[in-house]
Amino acid sequence: MKIRNWSIFCFIAGYHLLLLALLPLFIRTFSWPAAALFLATYVIGGMSITTGYHRLYAHKSYIAHPVFEWVVLLGSTLALQWSARIWAHDHRLHHAHVDTDDDPYSIKKGLWYAHMGWLFTYQRVFQPKYVRDLDKNPRVVFQDRHYLPLAIGVNAGVFAIGCLFMHPLAAFYAGFLLRVFMIHHSTWFINSLAHVWGSRTFARELSAVDNAVLAFLTFGEGYHNYHHAFASDYRNGVRWYHFDPTKWLLWTASKIGIVKGLRAVNRIHLQRTLVKKDKKLLMPLLNQYWDDMTSEIQTKLDELEESFESRAQSLMNRLGELKTASKARRRFIKLEIRRLKGELRATWKAWLELTEFTVERYHLTRDGGHI
Repeated sequence: MKIRNWSIFCFIAGYHLLLLALLPLFIRTFSWPAAALFLATYVIGGMSITTGYHRLYAHKSYIAHPVFEWVVLLGSTLALQWSARIWAHDHRLHHAHVDTDDDPYSIKKGLWYAHMGWLFTYQRVFQPKYVRDLDKNPRVVFQDRHYLPLAIGVNAGVFAIGCLFMHPLAAFYAGFLLRVFMIHHSTWFINSLAHVWGSRTFARELSAVDNAVLAFLTFGEGYHNYHHAFASDYRNGVRWYHFDPTKWLLWTASKIGIVKGLRAVNRIHLQRTLVKKDKKLLMPLLNQYWDDMTSEIQTKLDELEESFESRAQSLMNRLGELKTASKARRRFIKLEIRRLKGELRATWKAWLELTEFTVERYHLTRDGGHI
């Protein structure tokens, strides 16, 4: 590996060495306030990255009040991942060229490279077209121009507050070194492990995977396959039981009016997309394993896809009619909606059963809930 970004390499290598060298002294000065300082700064810094840098600035999943923006822009300096403008530029480049040579942290170049090696070797050619919207945001521009003094000031403030309640070494170790280490590697895990370890639940053609363990470490970012399939959704974990505190925070913030315009893929659109993706992946594979039943399976796939699409469209039409229907007609439309939902559920179940059968019969690799 040829190191090109020596300043980044020295900083990252330096704090890793300090973590090891100062560990014996930290153990002697450890206190519960030190643990609390680490946890608080880890949560604030990590949530600022996923809430602000990722879902707000990189993907425009919602609209935030300026006060909310300032909170995440300042909070993100605890993560030391450079400015929102640069972070969003690289991340948008990643989505535009995922798994190719133009992907800044492509997993195709190896786990180590995707995790952190790219930081030492990547020569960024900044392309303003990827952040034209952010260049119109005065708060993002201010943070980008004054990132270093802001980061030094916020981190020095955290250290000073820590010194009021604990030994200075403990404040430095828990409130800076350990926190930066944990946030950095948690974020880097999404670039590396979240492209190799987990299930491809929504988009099998992508290297991104869903991983509940990584979601816990990254405040919901571990549901990475869904995110790559529907990047503009403000949620990464779409099931009620998915650990996605960023989603919960944004939903709550929308109820009190400090964020608005939450973008979410509805269930019908999600299932329609999955049906198309599943069929597109299955048909070429079936042609490689032709036997007496293959033609029958292909015909059934065509029929179920057509049936699902027709019923989904009818349901969407009825839901649209309901908004403007008269009181007398609303009762009839609601009955139609209930019937269509039942038929759609049955068709979806039949689709899952058929694709499951096809995967098992032809010994195709299957990850997650879909092919």
